[in-house]
Amino acid sequence: MEHYPEELRTPPVTLVCIVGHQDLHATISTHLHSEQPPINTLALPDFTKISIIDKSPKENDNQLPSAYTSSGIIKRDWLLKHRTRVPAVVAALFDADQLSGDPAQWLQVCTDLENLKAVIKGRNIKLVVVVVVRFNSKDSITEDSLASLRKRAEVDAKYVITFIPDDASELNQSLNRLGNIFGELAVTFYRDEGRRVKTRLEKKSYGSIEFNVRYCFKVAIYAEFRRDWAEALRMYEDGYHALREMIGTSTRLPPIQRLVEIKMVAEQFHFKISTLLLHGGKVVEAIKWFRQHNASYKKLTGPTEINFFHWEWLARQFLVFAELLETTNATISSPASTVADRTSSDWEFRPAYYYQLAAQYLKEKKSCVEIAVSMMPAETDESCDSIVPSLYVGQYARLLDLGETSVMQLITDEDYTLFALTEEGKKLGDSTEIIALLKKAYEAYNNLKFQRAASFCTLLMAKEYFLTSDYTNSKQHFDKLTSLYRQEGWVTLLWEVLGYLRECSRKLSSAQDFISYSLEMSALPISSISSLQEMKDCGPAGSPSLKQVENIHKEVFAIVREETLNEEGENMGGIEVNSDHPLHLEIDLVSPLRVVLLTSVAFHEQIVKPQAPTSITLSLLSQLPSPVEIDQLEIQFNQSECNFIIVNAQRRESSSISHIHPDRRVETVPVIQLFTNKWLRLTYDIKSVNSGKLECTYVIARIGPHFSISCGAESPANMHDLPLWKFEERLEASPTKDPAIAFSGMKVTQVEEPDPQVDLILGSTGPALVGENFLLPVTLTSKGHSVESGELKINLVDTRGVGLLSPRETEHTSSSDNLHVELLGVLCDPTQDNNDGIRKVQQSFGLVSVPFLNVGDSWSCNLEIQWHRPKPIMLYVSLGYSPSSGAPKVHIHKSLQIEGKTPVVISHRLMLPFRRDPLLLSRLKRSPESGQTVSLPVNETSILVVNATNCTEVPLKLLSMSISEDDATQKNKAKTTCTIQSGIDNDPTLLVPGEEFKKVFTVKPELNASKLNLGSVCLRWRRDHESSKEVVTKQSLPDVNLESPPLVITLECPPHGVLGEPFTYFARIHNQTKLLQEVKFSLSDSQSFVLSGPHNDTTFVLPLSEYILSYKLVPLSSGSLQLPRVTITSVRYSAGFQPTTAASTIFIFPSKPQFLSEPEKKSIPADQAPQQITA
Repeated sequence: MEHYPEELRTPPVTLVCIVGHQDLHATISTHLHSEQPPINTLALPDFTKISIIDKSPKENDNQLPSAYTSSGIIKRDWLLKHRTRVPAVVAALFDADQLSGDPAQWLQVCTDLENLKAVIKGRNIKLVVVVVVRFNSKDSITEDSLASLRKRAEVDAKYVITFIPDDASELNQSLNRLGNIFGELAVTFYRDEGRRVKTRLEKKSYGSIEFNVRYCFKVAIYAEFRRDWAEALRMYEDGYHALREMIGTSTRLPPIQRLVEIKMVAEQFHFKISTLLLHGGKVVEAIKWFRQHNASYKKLTGPTEINFFHWEWLARQFLVFAELLETTNATISSPASTVADRTSSDWEFRPAYYYQLAAQYLKEKKSCVEIAVSMMPAETDESCDSIVPSLYVGQYARLLDLGETSVMQLITDEDYTLFALTEEGKKLGDSTEIIALLKKAYEAYNNLKFQRAASFCTLLMAKEYFLTSDYTNSKQHFDKLTSLYRQEGWVTLLWEVLGYLRECSRKLSSAQDFISYSLEMSALPISSISSLQEMKDCGPAGSPSLKQVENIHKEVFAIVREETLNEEGENMGGIEVNSDHPLHLEIDLVSPLRVVLLTSVAFHEQIVKPQAPTSITLSLLSQLPSPVEIDQLEIQFNQSECNFIIVNAQRRESSSISHIHPDRRVETVPVIQLFTNKWLRLTYDIKSVNSGKLECTYVIARIGPHFSISCGAESPANMHDLPLWKFEERLEASPTKDPAIAFSGMKVTQVEEPDPQVDLILGSTGPALVGENFLLPVTLTSKGHSVESGELKINLVDTRGVGLLSPRETEHTSSSDNLHVELLGVLCDPTQDNNDGIRKVQQSFGLVSVPFLNVGDSWSCNLEIQWHRPKPIMLYVSLGYSPSSGAPKVHIHKSLQIEGKTPVVISHRLMLPFRRDPLLLSRLKRSPESGQTVSLPVNETSILVVNATNCTEVPLKLLSMSISEDDATQKNKAKTTCTIQSGIDNDPTLLVPGEEFKKVFTVKPELNASKLNLGSVCLRWRRDHESSKEVVTKQSLPDVNLESPPLVITLECPPHGVLGEPFTYFARIHNQTKLLQEVKFSLSDSQSFVLSGPHNDTTFVLPLSEYILSYKLVPLSSGSLQLPRVTITSVRYSAGFQPTTAASTIFIFPSKPQFLSEPEKKSIPADQAPQQITA
């Protein structure tokens, strides 16, 4: 849209003029610009400048000859004049002092108003009078002064307003009032002007049809000024149709100039109509209108010598409409889903479609210009320089200089044609604009994911670059197309593009690209497209045919063999392959040159012994149209010692001997010649020196002394088809004659390692135990090889096969405890020579250097592994060494599964003292299976029994068992005092598998607290042999609650009795509270005893005192008897007490027993025997 002036591209904006008070112009203009719709201002500093808005002088009209005076459709500057010089409203600004001050000042006001009215008289321009008054003196303006001013200005009272600039609130009100009046009067002005011109149209008071078109244009512009879009659209359409009727009827101008003027005016009408439709959201209507506009003028090409103007005009229509589609705010959608009209195609809704056609018509224009310029006379008349645009749109005239004045003269069609061609010659050229349009279309198609349409635009761009001799950009764009054409299998298009690329490479003197494109063209399947050779222009390469392909083939191989192509000895436009410019091509698995040379390599055996020969089959295939003779073939492997060269006996002289390595094996064959679509098979034996993977990587074919092609070797089992040839009718053969090799043959084989002659022994001492540093001996013994550069690799792997050992899921720190199993180190014998030592040891990996060993020597080390949790692991130990200096390494692998087990299981149990039962209130509220923390009484001695059970298959020696304080216990030591004592420390105890060890501790909390941490059980142990190290196993004991019991029940009786002898049985009730406790008790009878004492009663126990129930019992039988059952119930706590069965059991001897003392072996009377001490 840059082709159009700004006043046409943008909608008309109301213009008002303000005169006087220059200091307020910026404030008023800024406010008017912010209005909706905005208002432009023509600011005049004083009344001496009002002549600017006067009518244009008539002198310019006299510059035209009489025959030219009233001709023309639309004046070129009419719209610009109404937007910049003809205001709709004029506002005269006067100071309040001029109205009520000196009479001379009032006289000046009257003079300025008279001059202003004289300027706008007869032009319908509206007048507004503004009185500028200060805020402090706003009351000084009288109604009489304003009335006098209104009468002098001859305006209504509402158009005489006061303006207060020095108060923010008053200023805002003044600006709003001024903006409203300007908007109202402007609408009135443009409506009146439009109505005046429209009256002429309705009365048809015009002499020619040109005035009809002109009046429609003016009425539409006035409607746009007042934002009446519907009226503007209707008048533009009327003017457009009236203009179409002028074609073939108007004779006021020569035919060519008449057609040019009509098209230029029609272009402006069309632009306005399309803009209004699109910005109104009527996309389908706009597309229909453009289609109609195109159909109306597409065939009006005009005479041949000037038809380039028609194509340029048509290209501009498509370009402008594409830009309008892009910039419109309407949502563009497919007509298939939103519009009932099915005549619009989906392409017509895409700006890219119009950009592409604009480029196409501009290309037509370029061709016409070239033809017209070729027919121009060699010497042109310099009078073309005096031809300038006339006063009317689309007209041109010759400007004659007559001294102090100048006049315009009519020109003939011949003059205009010569002028137009001269102007075209001054332009930079159409190719740049064509490429820019195609690039816009490409980007738009690409954004829409229309790949094929975008590629077509790329093709057109590349051809345009080629025509302008910009071969670098042309080659770049053609290269982008080849991948798509190969993928789609479009052989005809690929042939054309490769032909262009071949010529670009020739022009750029790029031998490598020229040879590559030529070889690819030679190998294309042209049999299926040769029938299309007359249907289209196929570019520089010509039509695809067998003859053309063979010519390209001969041309390429003449270059690479450094032969002259013709008798004149032309060197192909600078394309040379010689000693100064050698050429090497590479063909990989995705290269398009696979059709030129395809190599297949297959080993006959998948596993071979070192130094043992194995057969390998090399197969080559080419789709070139003529036989190709190869001078040399070099087969390369990942082990360079296996590389060898095959030499063509007939081409030995032309083969480059410098390519042959002196140590390489050379094979000679009578001839190496490839025929079209026929496999060449060669089979040879090779030996591998090194173990491991042996892979054929490349096959290098040399043709001529300075040209070579390197092909990536492919396996027959994994070989892909040739994309462009897979649908051709051709005989497909397998690369090898052996079907088994053709089906499963691979270009890689595995060379086994030589048999190791070193023993690697992993010693095992049974299962590993958690917590200990487990030592595993590793021994190397040389049997037949010396060990050089030996390395020992150790890996610990989870037996589940999930890789390295996983850390704990609940911890995220980096300490070693996070691992289940950890490799601590490798311990070597210090007496052995191992200067390098341990290279690297990680948590699950170790790398150790092995010293030099002669035959018969041995070396050992110990792996130190620690288990943090019970877990089975796999230990992998690998030894790599060289039997001699420079020899390939030999590897030995050993593995061992090691079980990690828990050595001991520690358990514990808390017990109350024997026959002493404190009342713990927490037990009354807790269900038996609630799982709550155990409670202990304060200031009472409790029993802690700790058990340690050997869970392994090996005997363990327990060195000690103790209870240590935790960190939390030490911190709370000042709050809670607890005494934990154990019995007599025993000597180290042997614990066989499955055996249990017990130890008793007494626990006495001395201060009242809510919680008590008992600490951790610390168990020191080792394996049952002297070389094992001590291990410490710790297990934390759970916290216990502490309670102060309100009542404590104690039962007292002798440890045993004698038949018939009475003894005393006490039940002590101790009240440890400051409350009086009511207690109920009862005693059940027993047939084994005769008893005396209270049986059933209620009593009270005083605070902090003790109540004793005493019974005298006489046993009536001997043996283990149950004492009479005592039941005690606390009324306050609703808690009852009954002794356990063990606490109610006593043994009765039939007669008084005699006890023997162990040291003296003498009798001790029963009454002197040690008594049971109540806990």
